[in-house]
Amino acid sequence: MISYQVQSEKGFSEKIGELVCMLEHARAVTIQEVADLTQDELDECETGGNSIGMLLSHMAAIEFVHQIISFDERDLTEDEQEEWGAALELGEKARAKFRSLPVDDYLDLLETTRDTTLEYLKEKDDDWLFEERSWPNGVKYNPYYLWFHVMEDEISHRGQIRAMIRSRKQRKISSF
Repeated sequence: MISYQVQSEKGFSEKIGELVCMLEHARAVTIQEVADLTQDELDECETGGNSIGMLLSHMAAIEFVHQIISFDERDLTEDEQEEWGAALELGEKARAKFRSLPVDDYLDLLETTRDTTLEYLKEKDDDWLFEERSWPNGVKYNPYYLWFHVMEDEISHRGQIRAMIRSRKQRKISSF
């Protein structure tokens, strides 16, 4: 059951627990939206566009990248770029890679990535969220922003997914 209250999750510091609550809420809603989709529905995309499967893999990839940046304080290695690049960049490579997969494969990827995030976050305290860091170009950021962005990205792409599902339903209705 999805909770509609932001509260600090047990096992985390106060602010991190609140962040986890919001991350988990966003993910639960995403899963609810896609859990019953067929492989065809996951693969369908307009010419040059992204499929729902591509967007789900992108959500996991964004989270993975933010794990690396916020917890390891580094960029992706060549091997990690090879593994996650298509999902990060989307486009033709992702269209080729993320086809003919059942919804459970995408849900497993999202779950595995999230489990790693939660394990890392258990080791951090609220001060860590506010640590000031700088990008190579001098722009300042903190880990809190990074995890806000993970949530923001997922919610944005879930909006795209909802629009795609709605459009597909409208096409089905108008074809009768």
